[in-house]
Amino acid sequence: MSDRKKLTVLGGGESGVGAALLAAQIGIPVWLSDAGAMADRYRLELSGAAIPFEEGGHTWATIFDSAEVVKSPGIPDSAPLVRALQERGIPVISEIEFAARYSEAFVIGITGSNGKTTTTNLTHHLLATAGFDVVKAGNVGHSFARVLTERDPAYAVLELSSFQLDGIDRFRPDIGMLLNISPDHLDRYEYRMENYVASKFRIAMNQRAEDLLLVNADDPYIRARLKEQGVKARLIQLSQPPTEELAIEVDGHRFDLEASPLRGRHNFFNARCAVQTALLLGAAAERIQEGLNTFQNAPHRLEQVAEVDGVLFINDSKATNVDSVFYALDAMSRPVVWIAGGQDKGNDYTALLPLVEEKVKALVCLGADNARLREVFGGMVREICECRTAPEAVAQAAALASAGDVVLLSPACASFDLFRNYEQRGDLFRSAVLEHKRKIETGS
Repeated sequence: MSDRKKLTVLGGGESGVGAALLAAQIGIPVWLSDAGAMADRYRLELSGAAIPFEEGGHTWATIFDSAEVVKSPGIPDSAPLVRALQERGIPVISEIEFAARYSEAFVIGITGSNGKTTTTNLTHHLLATAGFDVVKAGNVGHSFARVLTERDPAYAVLELSSFQLDGIDRFRPDIGMLLNISPDHLDRYEYRMENYVASKFRIAMNQRAEDLLLVNADDPYIRARLKEQGVKARLIQLSQPPTEELAIEVDGHRFDLEASPLRGRHNFFNARCAVQTALLLGAAAERIQEGLNTFQNAPHRLEQVAEVDGVLFINDSKATNVDSVFYALDAMSRPVVWIAGGQDKGNDYTALLPLVEEKVKALVCLGADNARLREVFGGMVREICECRTAPEAVAQAAALASAGDVVLLSPACASFDLFRNYEQRGDLFRSAVLEHKRKIETGS
């Protein structure tokens, strides 16, 4: 591979393989380099498309022969290879930036510390229900580049992480959403909150006066940043709707949320953003209501698994930070047996204390080291126990719960101490709940 390569892709996951497939399809010489071992399905895809690749390490000299590099969002800008590329003047971009160059779609970009996936899924569902030619991509489902290998839709709803936004240059959403900002991933931002906030605001950096930016008017980090820098796009500031009833009002229309799985102030706000976007794009109010009625949330995000003997089991394994758990507990209207724990990221649990004192009757710690949870909540939660597996957690929680309670898996921590990822943690929890339900129903 001594000949000069037009494009190198770093990372053989969904975004990297998607970028490589798109490059090959449009005739750009491309190869892919992964420092680890790729999943079999991605290896087969690259081989099937005759895209050369390496895994188990990077050949720096070959990578330095690139005109441009597309970097996986999981590779930090501080990585020695990335720094070496930048020192040589070789552009390093994200897959989102690369894919957007080859799309004419009207782009709705959604970012925030919490709620991105729910809002992306809901916005896509409302538009699809209203008859729009729309796809969802980005940090949820397939990469944008992979989607474009199949077709260029009229509308694209993209979930955008801060890591993806860090790698953009000219990418510009026609409608941007900034849902909220709270401390997260600070290890990628020199442990400086202002750097993380600036990363989130990159969603608006290329927007023009004709574009729209929907923001959370109640978020202090967003308000402060807007005072400092402003934006070129037309700003639409939305506040958290009241939660006294299961309905929201947007642009003079009233929308019922009774039939939807959306609960709690944060999800009402997510719904307001999605509905506002659909209305701005011309969707009929009655079709939007139909979409709200038929929406199903993604797995691991306040996913109602089953009700057993009057106890509702909810899988919120995606809640890997304190803010996500705050939103989950705030949405609960029943006494809570809370399953939490995992790899603590230096969490400050202060914001949870009032909600835990008000709503949590028992705490099941699911982690390798639960000392921090016991230290913080031991004085206010009457029952605290520990376990190391999902079936143990379900059994202990079921024993502590009574009819009318909810068992909530909302860990506040990463999953890597006991599980491969939050998906595996949630899948095992779901399986354990369904097995518990089967045993109760069959008497076995």
